Amino acid sequence: MNIFPLAWRLFRRELAHGQLRLIGAALILAVAAVTALALVSDRLQSSIVRQASTFLAADRVLSSPQQVDPAWLEAAREAGLQVSTTLEFQSMLFSEERFQLVTVKAVSPQYPLRGSIDLVGQSLTPLPEPGALWLDSRLAGWIEQSNLAEIGEASFSLDQAIRRLPDGGFNLFASAPVVLMNLSDVDATGVIQPGSRLSWRYQFVGNTEAIKSYAKWLNGRLTTSQRWVDVRSQDSPVSRAIQRAEQFLLLTALLGIALACAAISVATQRYCLRHYDAVAMLKTLGASHNQVRGIFVTHLSLVTLLGIAIGLMVGLIGAEALLAWLPQELSQGEISVARPLALGAATGLVAGFGFTLYPLLRLLAIPPLRVLRKDLGPVRWQGWLNGVLSVAALALLAYIYSGNAMMTGVLLIGGAALALLLLLVAWLLLNWGRQLGMRTGTPLQLAIAGLRRRARDNAVQLVGFSVSLVLLLTILALRQDILADWQKQLPQGTPDHFLVNISLDELPQMGNFLSSRQVEATDFYPVIRGRLSAINGAQVSQPVTKEEGEQQPRQGPSGIGRELNLTFRDSLPPNNPVVAGNWFEGDARGEVSVESRVAERLGIGLGDRLTFTIDTQPVEVEVTSLRKVNWETMQPNFFMIFPPADLVRFPATYIASFKHPQGDAGLVGELIRQFPTVSVIDVGSIITQLREVIDQVSLALTLVLLVVVLASAMVLIAQTEAGMASRRQELAIMRTLGAAGSLLRRAVAWEFLLLGAVAGLLAVVVTELTLALLKSQVFNLVVNGHTLWWFLIPVLGALLIGSIGMLACRRLLANQCGALLRGG
Repeated sequence: MNIFPLAWRLFRRELAHGQLRLIGAALILAVAAVTALALVSDRLQSSIVRQASTFLAADRVLSSPQQVDPAWLEAAREAGLQVSTTLEFQSMLFSEERFQLVTVKAVSPQYPLRGSIDLVGQSLTPLPEPGALWLDSRLAGWIEQSNLAEIGEASFSLDQAIRRLPDGGFNLFASAPVVLMNLSDVDATGVIQPGSRLSWRYQFVGNTEAIKSYAKWLNGRLTTSQRWVDVRSQDSPVSRAIQRAEQFLLLTALLGIALACAAISVATQRYCLRHYDAVAMLKTLGASHNQVRGIFVTHLSLVTLLGIAIGLMVGLIGAEALLAWLPQELSQGEISVARPLALGAATGLVAGFGFTLYPLLRLLAIPPLRVLRKDLGPVRWQGWLNGVLSVAALALLAYIYSGNAMMTGVLLIGGAALALLLLLVAWLLLNWGRQLGMRTGTPLQLAIAGLRRRARDNAVQLVGFSVSLVLLLTILALRQDILADWQKQLPQGTPDHFLVNISLDELPQMGNFLSSRQVEATDFYPVIRGRLSAINGAQVSQPVTKEEGEQQPRQGPSGIGRELNLTFRDSLPPNNPVVAGNWFEGDARGEVSVESRVAERLGIGLGDRLTFTIDTQPVEVEVTSLRKVNWETMQPNFFMIFPPADLVRFPATYIASFKHPQGDAGLVGELIRQFPTVSVIDVGSIITQLREVIDQVSLALTLVLLVVVLASAMVLIAQTEAGMASRRQELAIMRTLGAAGSLLRRAVAWEFLLLGAVAGLLAVVVTELTLALLKSQVFNLVVNGHTLWWFLIPVLGALLIGSIGMLACRRLLANQCGALLRGG
């Protein structure tokens, strides 16, 4: 017997008025949410990374101490990439009676591939012509006094002053001013000799697929001294801002999927529950188990396919609408439509079948005798089966979307703990009102009596309400805290100038100068160069290049591989909280405080002994504290800090940072004249560019909240609709017994208000716990409480859920007794 025509007729009727509409709506939301979020997130991430890539002047950079094989660059061009070459080395710049150690940056004609060079004046050419130099703004006075200078054996004209290069970077200790030169002039200087310390940087720009293909080709050819980097892999405020934004976008999408799946689960259970009698009737009339199964599997399959098709269209349209609303710089990223569409379709399939299988099994187990005895339910299936299927479906969806096993595990563990805690607390709170709800003389007493009668159903309903509020609050709070954390890192008073290479004799005069100009500066930090040479007596290993012998084994623990900038001080620096051990006390000696991430990378901890080589002398110290350093504060920060007694005997220069006061245009010029050996580094343009990236990320975080709000509303509506059948019967009985319509309306309102208030209170408790876990383990944020929530969220929960409940019940409350009985 072909059951499809019957299944199709029933499907059209159910779709016109029934729970299939809610299942379809939840599926559409889930598919549309994943599709739109994948499209928008990919575009946002691509655009943000593209904007932030101006800090590298390219999309990718290959750094090398030696010149690479020209065939590598030719392979990149054949792959469709644009290539530029930069060579950096240090030399002396001579002009008349003056000389200055400078960092020469020789660039090819294609430089820069991203961003632009910010000049003090105007230039007719994009780069220095052969035979010309552009100087760091700190040397701008040289151009006014002379138009000629020498580097090595070559003479150059001095043409322009540079305010900032796009890839100027964040290395404050590279204090030598930068001189920009045409790459073709390097040979004429005669400076490059065998053994010269060089830094080659090859910059690449192109589409994502071409870069990935080239990176794969390059991977097996790189030596241990060469690095292939992008803006994410740089240890800078921009890379950390992007990584945190990507984590937030990923978490938001996963929570949005979880909410939509919760709505599908609730709607499917209600759909199957409403068809218990229909299944019993079909079996009584002789329908076989396979025929009944075919009808309802067809229903769920059709609504799943329909939900996927509509969801994909809605997702595409919604994503285009959101992207059209974005600023132009955020809507030009490169994306592929295939991945978001595949993710959306996979979400629909997994959600459509993973969250409907258990209710469908219970529906098909309905006995025929239910036609005569309404109290007969389906054969009891093991309750754990529903949990296993739901968790498996959610885990599969989360992993398909994120590809991140750890994030998926955190979501599942947190969700399981959240559900158990909410269910327990909800059951305790609702059963506490049993004695209170025995009398029904007032609307409030009638509402409490209703909660008591439906204690089990309301407990499950309360879990749904609370989960939706928890997830919504979590996203809102994380977004606000992330933005607040960024603003805290870059407030209006953030230092925008650094003073480097201050001698000990100049400290008093420098302090007096800054005070006289009303400049607020940080402390002066001594800087001493040293190398970590041994850990617990074992010499650290140095990188071994392929040319030196790839088969040579590493001896001893891994080191840092370069000289470090060390400092000493008595007091703990700002933004450096101690996370383990204790800070120096009294006249400490033989101790060191280490930045926590460096300690983790080196595998060292409290009590380990480190040996440093400073000015050819060994200094052995014990690790007595680990610090968590906030590197985004634009203040001097250090990996290693010693007590003064250990390093005061070594010669040191000093560093500080300050905020340039408005209206004092001549401050920097006067400072340079009074302290000609001090390097003044302007990082104001870096801060401005960083703020622009953060503003773009902030807008992205705001947009993705829309999907979570829609998903939360869908879960609330699904949970409210779940209780309509039993509520219809109760209202019919009360109307038959003479209860006034106004009494019933107020009682229903009180019932939903109480549910909303309790859900809000539980949501606050669980959200605080969830936020503490996410901030400390995932986003690296300061954990703080939200005192106002404890009053505000229960009130808002009561109003929100009360409003949704009253809207859902408005037709039932308006019906007369006869209509209610016929509906039941």
